[in-house]
Amino acid sequence: MGAKLPAELSGGMRKRAGLARALFMDPEIVLFDEPTTGLDPVLATSIHQLIAEMHKTFHFTGIVVSHTIPQVFEISDHVAMLAGGIVEEVSPTETFIASQNPVVQQFIHGKTEGPIQVL
Repeated sequence: MGAKLPAELSGGMRKRAGLARALFMDPEIVLFDEPTTGLDPVLATSIHQLIAEMHKTFHFTGIVVSHTIPQVFEISDHVAMLAGGIVEEVSPTETFIASQNPVVQQFIHGKTEGPIQVL
């Protein structure tokens, strides 16, 4: 990675470099805003694993904003879900996954509310 210009870095390399830059300052809290956007599933998994490993090593509080369900559950201790500007649920990950809230279940399973209409 050191011998390449920034424009020559792959998406995964850019994500790793961004995390390294953020952790250099030894922050208490790190915000990850859609950290796997634009990455293939294999790279996305490696980024999630890297976040989990860095969390264990550096002991920061990580806040991950993501739509990668269910992969994000693997690196989360707690989950908060916003829907329509309202906090639908905040709970430990296992409790969140088992939630009986229909909005939460719809999002987890990617189901539409009713039949899909083709225009």
